[in-house]
Amino acid sequence: MKRTTPVVPAEDIRRQMGYCDELRALNARRPVPPLAWVDTYGCQQNEADSELLRGMLCEMGYQISDTEQGADVIVINTCAIREHAEQRVFGNVGALVHGKRRHPDQIVCLCGCMAQEPHVADRLRQSYRHVDLVFGPQALWRFPELLRRVYLRRGRVFETEPSDGAIAEGLPVRRSGKLKAWVSIMYGCNNFCSYCIVPYVRGRERSREPEIVLSEIRALVEQGYKDITLLGQNVNSYGKDLEGEMDFPALLERADAIPGDFLLRFMTSHPKDATEKLFDVMARCQKVAPCLHLPFQSGNTRVLAAMNRRYTREGYLEKVHALRQRIPDIVLTSDVIVGFPGETTQEFEDTLSLIEAVRFDALFTFIYSPRKGTPAAELPDPMPKQEKSANFERMVAVQDRISLEKHRAYIGSVQRCLIDGTAQGPDGGLTARTPGNRLVHLSGAPALIGQFAPVRITGCSTWALSGELAR
Repeated sequence: MKRTTPVVPAEDIRRQMGYCDELRALNARRPVPPLAWVDTYGCQQNEADSELLRGMLCEMGYQISDTEQGADVIVINTCAIREHAEQRVFGNVGALVHGKRRHPDQIVCLCGCMAQEPHVADRLRQSYRHVDLVFGPQALWRFPELLRRVYLRRGRVFETEPSDGAIAEGLPVRRSGKLKAWVSIMYGCNNFCSYCIVPYVRGRERSREPEIVLSEIRALVEQGYKDITLLGQNVNSYGKDLEGEMDFPALLERADAIPGDFLLRFMTSHPKDATEKLFDVMARCQKVAPCLHLPFQSGNTRVLAAMNRRYTREGYLEKVHALRQRIPDIVLTSDVIVGFPGETTQEFEDTLSLIEAVRFDALFTFIYSPRKGTPAAELPDPMPKQEKSANFERMVAVQDRISLEKHRAYIGSVQRCLIDGTAQGPDGGLTARTPGNRLVHLSGAPALIGQFAPVRITGCSTWALSGELAR
């Protein structure tokens, strides 16, 4: 299958593995094995990237720590979606200077989307001199080479030149768990929503070869993984840079045909590319979970146009109707932005009415955060912050009511759930997920973790269900 986006040559990946071998040999001379800590901010794609970073660190001879205390290498994998996240990163990275003073040989790295923003790289260069290595998402596959340059004390390293990116296969991965796995099927974004920095920092859309993706899923199933999520900034664009008939619905159908007892999820879907073909495939596939995250961002068509979302309110509602015709019990979640520049209170009312019309199971809600370098950051924004906050609270109250009503409807039903862990807090117990990814708290033996089991739902809150094993 031919492609229009570049692939990192296999010899370049082998060179990176050679650097891993070289660093492993150097680390083997230490009196105790060195420690590495990877701290992750942001989306599931960042989580998947951190699993690659941990995999490469293990190949270099580092043991993975769950804290920065005593770590010889610290890697901060950052998110640039909102200002609050950036400021939190700067605060936490600034605090690392104290550990660096106690441990001068410690190597501090900052990577991810923030690193690719020019103003962030400049700020790190000038004001955070204890940070040794800065690199963006497109340079992740070169981490061994870049860390080696720092390790051999060739000065601070910044690898943040703009790049459309390439596909790098064959990198080692250390996954965070044994039940759930992320599988990146593509990288980058071509949509350029006016508020979003992602296309500028993650490059253009580029798809992994379908046979490589399917092979990875097959291997995960053989290893016992039960819940596999396919990732992309817009999974519905998968395959557009591949010559042939492979698109996302076709990939999903082929993944569903892999033998084994597991669930397939995916995110994120852009509404403009969510087709009835996709909905048909979801409806007939046995392993595709009955849930969809379909960000609408605003319920007003003028605001959607200003956001460069390329669909209308009416178009979004039509897609939801078409989806529910095929999968009536679909669990539908979404993202929404309150206070986009120029949004009026009346336009915000359209968002509230869309929420009432669709009745999402859950929402991820945000007050607009300007991102330097995006078109929206230059727009006039007359609405006072207090009014935005009041609108936000109104919206949260509406969705909380709907979520609670949705959860109450589960009571008395029996759901086939994946028992996935133990609950935090004094009451303990187990946690599980319905096929639609609703959280369930229940009692049971830890030996049940990793199994699918029938669970009778006995109660609920706004955010979770409670239940018991069905006999």
